[in-house]
Amino acid sequence: MIMKAAELRQKSNTELGQELLSLNKALFGLRMQLATQQLSNNSQLNKVRRDIARVKTILTEKGAQQ
Repeated sequence: MIMKAAELRQKSNTELGQELLSLNKALFGLRMQLATQQLSNNSQLNKVRRDIARVKTILTEKGAQQ
């Protein structure tokens, strides 16, 4: 599930924080699957990492505006 930056900009800071938490949990789960050799699609790791970077970037932008 790739999120667009425009979708993220419409969310509040608390919603972005929750999104970041869920993405970190998903990344942890994917890393565990990779370690136990259960992960079939390695590109999911990069997608989740990029989504985390997007959320962090939007949070930083919103913090700079205030």
